[in-house]
Amino acid sequence: MIRYYFKITVLFLLLNSLAVAKQDLNGEGVFKTYCWGCHHQTSVAFGPSFESIANKRTMGEIQGHIIAPKSTYKQLGHKRSVMPSFKEKLNQNELDAITSFILQYKSK
Repeated sequence: MIRYYFKITVLFLLLNSLAVAKQDLNGEGVFKTYCWGCHHQTSVAFGPSFESIANKRTMGEIQGHIIAPKSTYKQLGHKRSVMPSFKEKLNQNELDAITSFILQYKSK
């Protein structure tokens, strides 16, 4: 009986981790959840477009600004920043996913 519960528990944990990994790796999902209100892919909204960001910033600069915008806005050439920090909201997989999503809009 214990073996049965062990197998069920392992199966549950495996399925749960696969579901979380799939969700975390979806940059478009992260965009729609956290970014869409202020940013659009190719047009200016309240904030700059992802196309503009991708053409001006490195992966590190983008991630730094997402997690600590109040610390990075001056070095990125902005006069002010109203962007909230997403340090507590995004895990590293989500941060990587949204950064990759942004960088796909870089002009070729």
